[in-house]
Amino acid sequence: MMISSILSEEDIWLDLVTKGKQSALSKIAIRIARRTGLDEQMVLRGLFGRERFGSTGIGRGVAIPHALLGMISSPVASLTRLAQPIDFDGPDDNPVDLIYTILWPRSASSAFLPALSQICRLLRASQVRERLRLAQSADEALAVLETQLLPRISTNLHTSLEGMELCRLGDAALPRGARAAVDGLFQSTHDRYTSR
Repeated sequence: MMISSILSEEDIWLDLVTKGKQSALSKIAIRIARRTGLDEQMVLRGLFGRERFGSTGIGRGVAIPHALLGMISSPVASLTRLAQPIDFDGPDDNPVDLIYTILWPRSASSAFLPALSQICRLLRASQVRERLRLAQSADEALAVLETQLLPRISTNLHTSLEGMELCRLGDAALPRGARAAVDGLFQSTHDRYTSR
């Protein structure tokens, strides 16, 4: 999957001002809904419903809120850089300023975990995060994401779990105690999407 196949310049929001996690997710959900013609309440319910299972913060100032939705036929994504970092209950307790939101069609759920793993690996790279934080425009942010070489996504569940393990390892060791939180994020996502 190429990032540009689900994310365009219009899906990138730089320097969003929010009051916290709920405010950020609400603004992002409303913007996605308006841009795609989806029902705002459906998008909000999907994102907040997933967040109730555990934070989608992955550490190092990044969160990847996501939901499987039955009413869409293709993935929808948004990249948001916040004006000020916010608490997102991430595994390393660092505030979040980069939020990659993804809505995935329930009918294609077998491809979801590999895609989530790929996005996670991309955003765990320190040079990607730094360049996104310095981007002056949406097209510059999109170029940062598209210039990274990523492996092709497999729809094989075993492969996707290996990819998630690589994502968990990241580009440096997590702070003490954070590994359990990241393990919980991936386990709850895996359990939620493979039990249906």
